Formats: sequence, structure tokens, C-alpha cells
Amino acid sequence: MRIKVLGPGCPRCAQVEKTVKEVIQDLGLEATIEKVKDINKIMEYPILRTPGLVLDDELVCSGRVPSKEEVTEFVKKALGE
Repeated sequence: MRIKVLGPGCPRCAQVEKTVKEVIQDLGLEATIEKVKDINKIMEYPILRTPGLVLDDELVCSGRVPSKEEVTEFVKKALGE
């Protein structure tokens, strides 16, 4: 699974990254997590506000910090569970 956290590196972006890492570890998955800070790369996605969360090239959340439960559901849905 490829995961991208979109944002300039603010505390909210760091929180999304931390939550994603916890969920991946809790589920026992292997994933590549990339922090995307380049505004041009961020604008490749339909995002109006950061932070953004992308799972396998699909934007699943933007403009807020999702809860751990939400991130778990996003990951499970991306895996087809």
C-alpha cells in the first residue's frame, strides 16, 4: 500500500502521519508512507485544504485530521475489506 500525507509539514500534517503509522502497525501491514510538501504535487489531487491523506493514489480525506478509527476504516476500505 502506498500512502501519502499531503501538507507543508504543519503540526496537523504530522498528526495525520503519526496516526497513519499507528494504524499500519496495529493492522500488521506493510506500507510506504510519503510526506508530500511540494505544493505542485499536492495540487495534483482534488484538495482545497491540507492536511490530505491519499491511499493508493485516491484522496480519502482532506482539510482535517481524521481520527484513528477513521484512518483504520480508510485503510480497510482501500484493501477491499
